Amino acid sequence: MGISTSMVNSQTRDAPNETAESGDELYDTGMALLGWYNLKITNDVGDLDAAVSTLKRALQLTAGGHPDIALRLSHLGNALWTRFQCTGDLQDLSEGISMEQRALELTPEGHPDMASRLANLGASIHSRFQRIGDLQDLSEAISMDQRAVELTPEDHPVIAERLGNLSTSIYSQFKRTGDLQDLSEAISMDQRALELTPEDHPDIAERLASLGASIHSRFRHTGELQDLAESILLRQRALELTPEGHADMAERLANLSTSIHSRFKRTGDLQDLAEAVALKRRALELTPEGHSDMASRLADLGSSIHSRFERSGDPQELAEAVALRRRALELTQEGHAYMASRLTHLAASIHARFECTGNLQDLSEAISMARERSSLPQRVIRAWLCDSPILRALELTPEGDPDMALRLTHLAVLIHARFERTGDLQDLAESVALTRRALELTPEGHPDMASRLTHLGASIHARFERTGDLQDITEAVALEQGALELTPEGHPYMAVRLADLGSSIYTRFERTGDLQDLSEAISMVQRAVELTSEGHPAMAPRLANLGTSIHSRFQRTGDLQDLFEAISMEQRAVDLTPEGHPHMAWRLGNLGALIHSRFKRTGDPQDIAEAVALKQRALELTPGDHADMASCLFELAASIWSRFEHTGAPHDATEALSNFRTCATSTLGPPHERLKAAKRWAALLEPYNIHSPDVLTAYDTVIHLTTLTTTLDQALENRYAQLAKDSSGLPLKAAAAALTLNRVDKALEWLEEGRCLVWGQLTRLRTPIDDLRRCDHELADSIVEVSRRLEGAGSSRNALRLEMSVSEKVILEDQARTHVVLAKQWDELLAKARAMPGFESFLKPMPCYRLMQNVPEAGHVVIINIDKDRCDAIVLSSGRGEPLHIPLGSFSLSRCNQYREGMSQQLHFYCLRDRGGAVSIAAKGARDECGICPRFGRRTKSGETVVQAILRGLWDDVVHPILQSLKISRITSTCRAVRPRIWWCPTGPLSFLLIHAAGIYDSHDSECVLDYAISSYTPTVAALAERVRNVRPIEKSISGLFMTCQPRASGGSHIPGTTKEVKSIHDLTKRTAVRVEKLEGDAVTPESCLDSMERLSSVHLACHASQDATDPLKSRFLFHNGSLTLSAILQRNLKNADLAFLSACQTSTGAQKLPDEAVHLAAGMLAAGYRRVVATMWSIGDEHAPDVAVDFYRYLLDRRNCADGGGFDGTYSAHALHHAI
Repeated sequence: MGISTSMVNSQTRDAPNETAESGDELYDTGMALLGWYNLKITNDVGDLDAAVSTLKRALQLTAGGHPDIALRLSHLGNALWTRFQCTGDLQDLSEGISMEQRALELTPEGHPDMASRLANLGASIHSRFQRIGDLQDLSEAISMDQRAVELTPEDHPVIAERLGNLSTSIYSQFKRTGDLQDLSEAISMDQRALELTPEDHPDIAERLASLGASIHSRFRHTGELQDLAESILLRQRALELTPEGHADMAERLANLSTSIHSRFKRTGDLQDLAEAVALKRRALELTPEGHSDMASRLADLGSSIHSRFERSGDPQELAEAVALRRRALELTQEGHAYMASRLTHLAASIHARFECTGNLQDLSEAISMARERSSLPQRVIRAWLCDSPILRALELTPEGDPDMALRLTHLAVLIHARFERTGDLQDLAESVALTRRALELTPEGHPDMASRLTHLGASIHARFERTGDLQDITEAVALEQGALELTPEGHPYMAVRLADLGSSIYTRFERTGDLQDLSEAISMVQRAVELTSEGHPAMAPRLANLGTSIHSRFQRTGDLQDLFEAISMEQRAVDLTPEGHPHMAWRLGNLGALIHSRFKRTGDPQDIAEAVALKQRALELTPGDHADMASCLFELAASIWSRFEHTGAPHDATEALSNFRTCATSTLGPPHERLKAAKRWAALLEPYNIHSPDVLTAYDTVIHLTTLTTTLDQALENRYAQLAKDSSGLPLKAAAAALTLNRVDKALEWLEEGRCLVWGQLTRLRTPIDDLRRCDHELADSIVEVSRRLEGAGSSRNALRLEMSVSEKVILEDQARTHVVLAKQWDELLAKARAMPGFESFLKPMPCYRLMQNVPEAGHVVIINIDKDRCDAIVLSSGRGEPLHIPLGSFSLSRCNQYREGMSQQLHFYCLRDRGGAVSIAAKGARDECGICPRFGRRTKSGETVVQAILRGLWDDVVHPILQSLKISRITSTCRAVRPRIWWCPTGPLSFLLIHAAGIYDSHDSECVLDYAISSYTPTVAALAERVRNVRPIEKSISGLFMTCQPRASGGSHIPGTTKEVKSIHDLTKRTAVRVEKLEGDAVTPESCLDSMERLSSVHLACHASQDATDPLKSRFLFHNGSLTLSAILQRNLKNADLAFLSACQTSTGAQKLPDEAVHLAAGMLAAGYRRVVATMWSIGDEHAPDVAVDFYRYLLDRRNCADGGGFDGTYSAHALHHAI
């Protein structure tokens, strides 16, 4: 204003002669200027500056004892606060608070201005809270406002204003705590303030706006549409009462647009979105440059433009949203309370741009825009997240803030996006854990509950696709069903929730084959498509998913109409996908796969040509570093091979095999995807060119990828499930191919590397590393520590998650994430060790030459490989430079399976699975002198029992040819010659058959393996070689025998023979002065048993046992007082363990689906450290077990070295068992 400026200038010229009277004049002038500004007569910040400087000078001229000193301090504080509101300068706010605090201190109790000064100071401190977020400021502001209200009479004209101020402060407290009680109180105060404000009052618009804001917040918290409608009406009325040119016009436009935008989010009405954008644009136009609300206006408009992009898919709108949100962030000062939310929103828009462009730079920017030191707990973040804008948002979000869940969700979404691009399982684990934590922080009834359930379902669905854990897809379906149930009809996200649930149910169908799931999935996605408007960017992916589901129905039913409909859907999805879209490659690949299916039905060469062309284009559009590259290569190779089969063109075969090879040997994509390609590569190469050196390369890749599908980051159950699903029989097939090419060394190495994978991992975790410690003790200590933590981690996540509470699931995800990190650390530590000279093969599978160097001196190790193409034995003998290859041309996989099935039926029929069961055995006969009676069971046409026929077949076709090749002669019981040792290492279904008992059992011409050799078994050659290599004497202090019997354990039948067995052995050993300890029944607990196993080198367990094929670490021995699990045994330090005699049922019987994984207690005891284990393949009769055990121990004790004192040595355990049976 010209007049006011002139007045100030005139006062300034008189400054040298200023007096107290001139101070009064300056004060009056300053107040006039401030009044003009406050009455919205002027929006000129220059006038406000003049008012502040004039009031400051007037205060300087006011004596300390002046009666108006408190008043002038208060008014100057108010002027500074007003300028802060305009400029956002924190210096003004701090100075203003200081002035108002001084004014309050000078105001005596009972003074009529006490209430107004409390109110002014409360407003200023509340403003500081809004900028800095210090809860102490908020508490102080509420206290000031409450006291001001208490001092203001009900009929006072400013009571409404003070109620409004208190409401604003309490509302801020609600926004920090999420306490609905605070929100209810704020709304109540706003309503009361509005009731006390006359219709023609100048503050009526402000009261309406304040109440509208509070009720809108209640809608956001409860989702109640009535609240949203009321909020819009209140804000519309406030806007109508605000004259053009009013300083609050921009704010009221922005507030109304926020409520209308919320209505759009609930209804999906594009008219609402258009209106919200228009209102926000006008609000932005009315906000002058430099205004403290400029960042808010930009952020608000960016939010609505981003929503419009989500509906239109227009990249121009996304670019505008990014620009607006970026500028809003630039204008937001460090420490501002909205810094966190603006970081979050900008990251969301940049993430959306990544989704559109596929440009990893966008994703990197969303995750790594600005470095900020982390203050979050280590369980929430990883080192690579310390540059994340979302992380900065989390750092700025205090514990207990209701926005914490939202920001955790945003971070999880970004990390999940990076997983989808890179395939890094650590990203996936982080995403699941963060989303789980966000869900835990979301109260029941919260309007975001459905979306958070959806996000968690998506992450767990993705984890299932990598791990195959059925619990994951079950939980994903349950979460998405929960989200759908919380979504009301007509909600704009209804289609999203239907599509997501349909996708998860379809994935479950792929795993289970349940046609009901497929029908339900199709129904869900069809409904989602019907609810999706034409032009919506989600139409293309929903059509693509629907096409995939209908195609699966065609594959199950063969209905060509389904195939044609699926192709139509996929074609439309491609047509709706703009050029350059990152999902174009995926949709072209899907369409190519469907047209390939049509070719298989019609044989039309045009179809296969089109399928190849579509898949080639999909490959061209896939970035070279994308995790989908492997699947693109595989699909293209499959179609080109089909064309080769149709045309016979050699170049097609060459190109297809090349693509399979490229896919298999790539470092990109999930290992199971690359393994699928490697299997096809090897399987096609064998018949196409069996003598190609590429056959060996292909199978080398197969074996390597098999190990990568069962890594330490997975739970044990999942590792076994992956092996059963993807890898069963592969090492055997690879070995057969190598033997065909006369590469016995390769066959042996592949059998060693590809079998017993899980036990091998566990054994490596427990391998002594003394050589490494001598070179680098710190690295060795790190490896030991990580291996110790990894040992039990694999079996800690198998509980039924659906039955857990949310907090229990959060803890479980933290464990899973830690497990993934530990597995990665393990790989990094091994790489570091292997980079050291002399340690290149550190903890790697032994090559053939090293296995040959570490076979036992006396005897032979015989590996028998069973495959559909051929069967062979590989023999390793001490002193022999190379393994001996013995073809077993008379044996076959089909015959082996026939024998296994026959044996299984006999065991089941005669109840030979349980030590306490009723066992029917034929009378003593031909082989009684060796303790073998194979005469039980029904007879074949030749007069033999089924068991006799099986043992004869094994003798004729397997064992006798091996003995002949080794030139091992029969040794009768009267001969004094020492029988040689044979360690059998059977593979495949042969693992379930009695190689050690193979023979001819009749009354005239009987012979069996026991006449020729002393038999033992080993799960792998490496397991035996490690014991030969690390031979050690047993410490005398612990050399001894602990034994226990458990005749009445819960869950098993009564086995009184165990008591007799243990007593007989104890009596026998006591006569020899051997150190022995016996505890029976209730006298021993699993824990005390473990203590005894640590104190004594050998153990005899006479009890029931239970094997867990899915998680062997949960396999257990049943005691009266609980169960002794294999996991608990492995956690003990059994470095001097020698002999374990497991007088329990089926302790060496493996799992039918995993014959090469040694999923049994005997292998587990070997892994725990025992050098030798006596176990049973089925039940041992309760009446016969004591006799066998006593004969066994008598043999050992008769041959003990008396110089050992009370020691006990199991070295001759194989001879003892041979003698006993």
